[in-house]
Amino acid sequence: MIKNNCEKSVKQYYIKTFGCQMNVYDSQRIAAILESLGYQATDRAETADLVIFNTCHIREKAAEKVFSDLGRLNLIRESRLQEGKDTIIGLVGCVVQAEDEQIAKRAPFVDFATGPLTYHRIPEILEKIRRKKGQTIIDTEFPAEAKFDFLPENKHPGVCAFLAIQEGCNNFCTYCVVPYTRGAEYSRPVEDVITEAKSLVDNGCLEINLLGQNVNSYHGEDKQGKERDLAYLLHRLSEIDGLERLRYTTSYPADMTDDLIACHRDLKKLMPYLHLPVQSGSDNVLKAMNRRHTSGDYLKIIDKLKTANPEIGLSSDFIVGFPGETDTDFKATLELVKKVGYIQAFSFKYSRRAGTPAAIMPNQVAEKVKTERLEILQDLLFSHQLQFNQSCVGKTMPVLFESEGKGKNMLFGRTPYMQNLNAKLDKKYLNKIVNIEITAAGMNTLSGQLKG
Repeated sequence: MIKNNCEKSVKQYYIKTFGCQMNVYDSQRIAAILESLGYQATDRAETADLVIFNTCHIREKAAEKVFSDLGRLNLIRESRLQEGKDTIIGLVGCVVQAEDEQIAKRAPFVDFATGPLTYHRIPEILEKIRRKKGQTIIDTEFPAEAKFDFLPENKHPGVCAFLAIQEGCNNFCTYCVVPYTRGAEYSRPVEDVITEAKSLVDNGCLEINLLGQNVNSYHGEDKQGKERDLAYLLHRLSEIDGLERLRYTTSYPADMTDDLIACHRDLKKLMPYLHLPVQSGSDNVLKAMNRRHTSGDYLKIIDKLKTANPEIGLSSDFIVGFPGETDTDFKATLELVKKVGYIQAFSFKYSRRAGTPAAIMPNQVAEKVKTERLEILQDLLFSHQLQFNQSCVGKTMPVLFESEGKGKNMLFGRTPYMQNLNAKLDKKYLNKIVNIEITAAGMNTLSGQLKG
């Protein structure tokens, strides 16, 4: 087949995102970088000239899935080569930062790998690859400059957007790799955050979710060089015309200040939902985890939040089977869950991560015990979640519809409590906040109809 030389060839990119919401945000910013270089998005790796995996290293399975998917991607690359098409393969994120030596051994066909703090250098990396193919470029240094200073404008097209305001962590929980992969805490200047938020709103965004590994430790400087906290930032953001909803995640209990708690009382745009990870209800386990709070401290914070806003709904993270966790420790977690009454939660078996103190702790819990405990915990958490969802039936809630649903004339949206909701509605309600009467509730999804 003779190719038409007049035909303009547009390079395509494909990004697959693993892990946390911060990775979702990073992928959006990487996409903006690539589009500034003339690339266009595709939803199929088979048609992409550039494929990037944005990786997560929090749990072992997430890291192993990356390498498994890379193997399949290499087969796609070889198939494209037979058609005379080249494919650049890149890795970004925490797996790169933690396992840069393993990448060369297990996936030598990868063209470049860069950590989560250096992906702003992708244009430079692609130019190096263009000049010299055949050598993997790995960039895992912690740069002196903040990556946010080098990223193009965030023109997220959706009605809901993530906005990173803080990155890294100084807490060094004994099970966690974040301080080693994302580095020390860094907070973006106040005005930079405000500028990005206004840009998002100008592009149609109604809801912004502020992101950080330890988001409520935010301490960005204002115009006068004075450090400001998250409570101050939320007040500033709430003044933006056209912004209807604010959220923030993920928070650390010891950094929940009284001023921040008061925001849940005073700011109407701040949604009545907070994700506040506790990890365990046992003080012995919390101490071994190097968490800076006890179960009693945590419950006091919960009481303050519920006093400030009696309508607030809470979610959390739990790890079961941490080294040394006894039956008594596990029962303390169950008791804490019963006291708080979470409306959502994420729970996992402890996963050993190389390089963390917990990986070499004695008294590692048997896999069978971890599995049994997780099942018991999840049964309790799911029962609370279902109970809350069912309590919403008959109520009217403002729902932000962000996409079309799976069925005909169905729209998908989220309630103030981050519940998924499907409703049969005209498309004119898409990208709008609509009052919906809840008609049915399952474990993970609500159904509703337009309130007449």
